[in-house]
Amino acid sequence: MKLLLVEDNPTMQTTLQRSLSRRGMEVAVCGDGRLALDKWPAFQPDVVVLDLTLPGLDGLQVLQRARGKGWATPVLILTARGTVGDRIIGLNTGADDYLSKPFDLDELEARVRALARRAGVRAPSGDDPGASVSLGNLRHDRHSGAIYCRDAVLDLAPRELALLQALMARPGHAVSKEHLFEQVFPGAEDVQYEAIEVVAYRLRKKLAHSGAMLVTLRGLGYLLKVAT
Repeated sequence: MKLLLVEDNPTMQTTLQRSLSRRGMEVAVCGDGRLALDKWPAFQPDVVVLDLTLPGLDGLQVLQRARGKGWATPVLILTARGTVGDRIIGLNTGADDYLSKPFDLDELEARVRALARRAGVRAPSGDDPGASVSLGNLRHDRHSGAIYCRDAVLDLAPRELALLQALMARPGHAVSKEHLFEQVFPGAEDVQYEAIEVVAYRLRKKLAHSGAMLVTLRGLGYLLKVAT
């Protein structure tokens, strides 16, 4: 399941992206209303979680323009505004569901999956061959977000895990540094771009006996392939 999270709070971005990724979702984040309208068609999400208070354009304006373009992606509005009037305005603008802050993460996940089911997106299960991806001795369980080396969970720091998850989503294909930085350091404004290289260096050492290798493609990014 592909989820677009439009939220301008960096802490909320990081927490939700990390938590929902571990629950088997591919999460892209955006913190600006105008940029969200560019990312939406480019990413083609199954569900959009949209905050109302955003720079550029607020959430209702983003939703109104998206529906005006004919984009039918299910949208869950996430906001600190909890009045009945706000809910009615959001739903009348084209939202499919509404969740007020603060909220329970399990409830958010349940609502997102319910919207995806209504839209015909099939959630992965243990019997679904698409629920996991294998490369060498690595196996990425997309449902739980865990990555196994043989039968043991690979011991990774959160940023190493986020990097490996992003690479396992496209095994054998180049993944740009820009995309990886966004997945590993979502919403980070005080992190140097080169920090992704440090995470890649640490991850490469932990993959030494995994049957997979992390390859640097200068000027392009990284790819994960079977070790030779």
